[in-house]
Amino acid sequence: MYKSFKMKLFKGFEKEYERRHNLLWPEMKEMLHKSGGKNYSIFLDEETSVLYGYIEIEDEEVWKKAADTEINRKWWDYMADIMETNPDNSPVSKELKLVFHLD
Repeated sequence: MYKSFKMKLFKGFEKEYERRHNLLWPEMKEMLHKSGGKNYSIFLDEETSVLYGYIEIEDEEVWKKAADTEINRKWWDYMADIMETNPDNSPVSKELKLVFHLD
């Protein structure tokens, strides 16, 4: 199953966002994989500071439960100072509709 979404980065934090992801915590990687996530990419539109995420997941229900893990909440708190977030520090995120796919 393919998922794609967009989020918003605060201007001026492009390098910091990339740095933090290049140093992604091992526990976060493990949680993503245990939750069925693979082939995960995030792209940045430098003109708008919009982030576009793409991930392949195995099961929607298992994936949704990943948001409630301790490590995921810790990651959200860590990232909250550089991107738009909801009151619980989850990123403001809008799911994107798949309109075309080619293997």
